[in-house]
Amino acid sequence: MSKRHSQKYKIDRRLGENIWGRPKSPVNIRPYGPGQHGQHRKAKLSDFGLQLRAKQKLKGYYGNITEKSFKRLYNEAVRIKGDTGENLIGLLESRLDAVVYRAKFVATVFAARQFINHGHILVNGKRVNIPSYRLKAGDIVEIREKSKQLALVLEAIGLPERDVPEYIEVDHNKMTAKYIRVPNLSDVPYPVQMEPNLVVEFYSR
Repeated sequence: MSKRHSQKYKIDRRLGENIWGRPKSPVNIRPYGPGQHGQHRKAKLSDFGLQLRAKQKLKGYYGNITEKSFKRLYNEAVRIKGDTGENLIGLLESRLDAVVYRAKFVATVFAARQFINHGHILVNGKRVNIPSYRLKAGDIVEIREKSKQLALVLEAIGLPERDVPEYIEVDHNKMTAKYIRVPNLSDVPYPVQMEPNLVVEFYSR
């Protein structure tokens, strides 16, 4: 599991956006960066600054993936036929931790990573403890029997602020989720605007 060096609320504050759409995000009250000088960091960003910000926002959204892992995903997206930005989104949404989060089995993508690491998830009937595990269309993700009544799972399912996207078919009674297909950018329910085209520009420099 990659180490999270920043608290998730600090990621929101640093970017100045509530990137997960959480009601308790401090950005809802203080829409500026952390620290005593946070309110004064309002200078207009250069093209490079905008590209870097887009990359940090997308990378942070998925649990602050390490730069090495994120760059590896980008390189893979370049090799796939089609639009690189769309391919990158598809690869990110195919990660097991992203699908566990999208299925509302846990409240945050950070919790999804920990949940998988602790062995609570089965993929096609086999335990998988690698958050970055790549799912294929038709794969079945399931919470193992002993973990289905955990408080964090039951609380997450009841969260009103998130809906399960159409590319995942979920049965919360059985605690199973089927990954239907690789989504396009327009299919993904990001609370804020993501700009993978700027991420492509950043790495193409």
